[in-house]
Amino acid sequence: MFLKKYLKWISTFLVLIGILLTNLNIYPINIYFHGLGVVGWTISGFLLKDKAILTNFGLQIPLFVIGISKIVF
Repeated sequence: MFLKKYLKWISTFLVLIGILLTNLNIYPINIYFHGLGVVGWTISGFLLKDKAILTNFGLQIPLFVIGISKIVF
């Protein structure tokens, strides 16, 4: 119950922090915040069976994986 109720808001907050950090040129922490928000929104879309949310945020996950792999390797 808690997960369904607050996951979207927590994820929204993380995405917005990631966007703010990107606009302030604070790298690479921006990728981590935004990426966690995207994963949260994807889980929320799955739990709510919302295909639009799954499409939007689910397709962002590979982009964040590419970004994080550039940082690590």
